[in-house]
Amino acid sequence: MHYQFFATCPRGLEPLLEDELNSIRARQIKPTDGGVGFAGDMLLCYRANLESRIATRILLQVGKGRYSNEDELYQGAYKIDWVQWFEVEQDFMVKVTGVRCPLKSLEFATLRIKDAICDRFREEVGSRPSIDTREPDVRVHAYLGAEEYQLYVDTSGNALYQRGLRRASIEAPLRENLAAGILKLSGWQPGTPLLDPMCGSGTFLLEAAMISLDIAPGSNRSFGFERLKNFNAGAWQSLLKQAKSRAKPVAFQGIYGSDADLRAVRITRKNLEQAGLLDAMQVAHREFTDVVPPAAEGILVANPPYGVRIGEDEELAALYPKMGEALKKKFAGWNAYFLTNDMRLPKLMRLSPTKRTPLFNGPLECRVFEIKMVAGSNRKEKSND
Repeated sequence: MHYQFFATCPRGLEPLLEDELNSIRARQIKPTDGGVGFAGDMLLCYRANLESRIATRILLQVGKGRYSNEDELYQGAYKIDWVQWFEVEQDFMVKVTGVRCPLKSLEFATLRIKDAICDRFREEVGSRPSIDTREPDVRVHAYLGAEEYQLYVDTSGNALYQRGLRRASIEAPLRENLAAGILKLSGWQPGTPLLDPMCGSGTFLLEAAMISLDIAPGSNRSFGFERLKNFNAGAWQSLLKQAKSRAKPVAFQGIYGSDADLRAVRITRKNLEQAGLLDAMQVAHREFTDVVPPAAEGILVANPPYGVRIGEDEELAALYPKMGEALKKKFAGWNAYFLTNDMRLPKLMRLSPTKRTPLFNGPLECRVFEIKMVAGSNRKEKSND
């Protein structure tokens, strides 16, 4: 059977997600803001969850229609044969997202959809499933537009950026699918030296190692589709076995990480060790300004700290010029990519970006600044802007 799906992703990465879905032969691919619609069978759905480095969730559409009030939403949800998707013994939750939605309260809309699902179960099997908003067996997503609604069953479970690898993290860690997207945007390919001199808890490093070793991002975790009634365990095990068999043995991949914060370096090493990927790279405790390029050319990626707390803005304003000097002195021949929500970064570094790509890190609007380090030509001349 063929179904309609919607893959969500960080805003700004939709074209990369579209490429991924094309590579696994999804059909009817339709990119939109915040994700990509596509069609296929359940095996394709399993593959998308297993292989996508960019998607946040893969949602399976179970209903859609027009509405203008909560009662019409209730009727639309009640019409769906929920019993074909999950058992009454399983608990569930409903998450509602509205864009230009005419309803006064999304909380009330959520309640009406929950009621409709429970009432349909009561009608069919004589009892209703329980609600669990923390760790539900099944997640139902409703998207409410100005006139139309769509109802989905979540086939992912926990968000796909939770690879099941990173156990420890520092404050505000970079999400794995955003890191994978930035690596893709940078044009980095396995075999090219890669350096993250502000590695935090090691997200860029983990993603780069998995890409280099051809490790499917979902091969170490479970998924929501495993709890649906139409789950085909044999087909899934075969797919998973295939993916695991193509992973390369762990060996050094020309990936380098460092951080000025010793705690971050320890956390990175711990995460890499637990993931079995420590031998794929070198990680050191080092200030940005003391970092020595590990090769004549390569790709540098970094997610500098954001000035969230009082006083940090001034600290960053003092740090950026030093970073710029270090890059100019030592990194000719390298291409640098900085993800930040601090739009002052290139100006304070006195470097000219060749590209500014808008991306969202959760709700934060950021930029990926591409700075090509060409010997002697990158110093920003004084201008009147």
